[in-house]
Order: sequence, then C-alpha cells, then structure tokens
Amino acid sequence: MELRGLIAGLGNPGQEYERTRHNFGFLLIEALLAEAKKGGQVRPLSGKKDNFALWRASFGKNSGEWLLITPFTFMNRSGDAIQRVAAYYRLEARDLLVLHDELDLPLGRMKLKRGGGNAGHNGLKSIQQMLGSADFCRLRLGIGKPQGYDSAAYVLSRFSADEDKALSETLAAATRGVTLFCREGETAAQRFCNAFSLPSSPS
Repeated sequence: MELRGLIAGLGNPGQEYERTRHNFGFLLIEALLAEAKKGGQVRPLSGKKDNFALWRASFGKNSGEWLLITPFTFMNRSGDAIQRVAAYYRLEARDLLVLHDELDLPLGRMKLKRGGGNAGHNGLKSIQQMLGSADFCRLRLGIGKPQGYDSAAYVLSRFSADEDKALSETLAAATRGVTLFCREGETAAQRFCNAFSLPSSPS
C-alpha cells in the first residue's frame, strides 16, 4: 500500500508529562492508533534505541498508509526525530501533518492550516529549523490561555477532571478530522476541523 506521509504528535516523554496540555499531540496519536486498529492496520516500526515511537498505519478504505510518530526528544527538539524519519522515508515538509497544543484557541476548538509561523511554539520552531521549511500542515488543538497564568507552567499542567469530557469529545472529533485528512485530503479535513466547536467553547 502506498505511503502517503507522516503524522507527528508533539509532546514530552516521561510519566511526569502524561496528560499534560503540552502533550495533546501524544494523546491524539494514541486515539488515532486505536482508530486504525478498528478498521485498518497498525505496525510498530521503532526499536528500543530510537528516540521516537513510530508506527505504520492505515485507516480503512482509501486512506493509504501513514507513518505516525511521537518524538522522545522533548518538545524543543521535536524536529530532530521528525527530520530523521522524514529523510529515511524520503518525505518532504509538504508530506507532514503536525498535531500540537494551541494556547490561542480554547479547549473544544481546533484549526487545520498549512504553513505559517510558529507563534512561539518550540516544537513547531524545531521542526521548521530541521526541515528548512514551514510548508507542512498543522492541526492546532486548543488548550486555552487563562488570564494570570504563566504560559510555561500552564502548558505543563494536566487537564483537570472538569475538562475530561471536553477533552474526550475533542479527541474524538480530531481523530475524525485526521482520518478525513488521510482519506479525502486537506480541504475536506480543514472544512470539518475548522467548523468544530463544543457548545461551551467560544466561536
């Protein structure tokens, strides 16, 4: 089956970072792997010495196969692992979809876009530097930015119990958005993702 591209979920490795806001990308990769096991297939590719976890997966009819990666290089060096895998499989920046947390969107909103700046996100900055291009798609997963919070501390805090329902619903919608991306392409996925909003989220 044809390899279509690389989907990278951003986050930090280690138990102390599990379910933190900065690990939204990791959480979505977990959801995508669960979805792929339902109607497609998943094959682990990485070894114990790799600084990433890597899978080759499909999402049923017309999806083709995709590489899914979670870098273990910490957020500010995400590009190291992604560039290594992209080079090995001869993929370019345009073949990449990055899943990451976004302070400028509330929890319950997401936006899919291609290119643009990094808005101070260290993971995106690292990827742009290592690939030498910003011409990749990114799914921005809202985490909000409460007034009075230190941003660095906030992104490393865990989702609260009160946010669990919104998190689960957003992950389910984001999973649908990414599988749309794989099956029908960027435009269809963008239409769905950018229109999604939980009732409690500002439009």
